Amino acid sequence: MSLPQQMAAGRFDPLRLSARSPLALAVFVLAGTLALAIASQIAVPMVPVPITMQTFAVTMIGVLYGWRLGALTVLVWLGEAMLGAPVLANGSGGLAPFAGPTAGYLASFPVMAALAGWLAERGWTGRRVVASFSAHLVANLLCLALGWAWLAALIGADKAFWAGVAPFILGAALKSGLAAAVLAAIASRRSAAAG
Repeated sequence: MSLPQQMAAGRFDPLRLSARSPLALAVFVLAGTLALAIASQIAVPMVPVPITMQTFAVTMIGVLYGWRLGALTVLVWLGEAMLGAPVLANGSGGLAPFAGPTAGYLASFPVMAALAGWLAERGWTGRRVVASFSAHLVANLLCLALGWAWLAALIGADKAFWAGVAPFILGAALKSGLAAAVLAAIASRRSAAAG
């Protein structure tokens, strides 16, 4: 068995996407964009700002779909938003979010999905809870860094950090923990079903 075959055999693929037809994968992409749109509307009250489940959904799509299909799904969702569909946080859509203060965060989302999926394909998921948490946290921190860079160009580095990074660090850690717990439960259930 070649190395790519060995990696595919041990790959975390609870949705069995590697065995699906192109049509089925297209349906998964559309379902993923719907999940992203719904997650974007779920806000958890936090101080000083509410935290949406948007980035949770982005990293989960990356892990569950794999880095390529995950990134593609996020790009399609962002395309829907650009065309005016109200799929972003607070039901926003159109070109304005891609030119305003949120543009850096939005641009980071496909990269987040790809990074989380790429790490998951290398074993940073499932029952490896600490590695799974780390994969999601690194992806979330990347989002905050890219969002901060764009925001810093608009309002200055210090102000951007306190307005666009600091309030979201706790949420990033909590969502990373939730993602790791959900994926560990999926891996356990999958092992129980196989055994």
